[in-house]
Amino acid sequence: QVQLVESGGGLVQAGGSLRLSCAASGRTFSSSTMGWFRQAPGKEREFVAAISWRGDTYYSDSVKRRFTISRDNAQSTVFLQMNSLKPEDTAVYYCAATRLGIISLSQQRYDYLGQGTQVTVSS
Repeated sequence: QVQLVESGGGLVQAGGSLRLSCAASGRTFSSSTMGWFRQAPGKEREFVAAISWRGDTYYSDSVKRRFTISRDNAQSTVFLQMNSLKPEDTAVYYCAATRLGIISLSQQRYDYLGQGTQVTVSS
């Protein structure tokens, strides 16, 4: 069983930055693909970014060149650095993990999901 705990959310003005962290339990972190999803009020949960076990990354078009996903296998933690934040980035952000060795944009391919952390960007 893997548990994921997100932190780092909060309220920030447009143009600001936040860094989300996701601490994972379990011994399979280093071989897992990790992802971030988000869900805005009244909208479906959507893919944000993912990083494979060897460091390959992929981003949604809406966050490309603004967000950076990274991982620290020694600390079993994945990060999401969010810069140039916009009001439309406001959402609950979820960390996810999959035993797949490749990046997937589909939440259904992820085995574990965290409880989420709220990010609010004011205009």
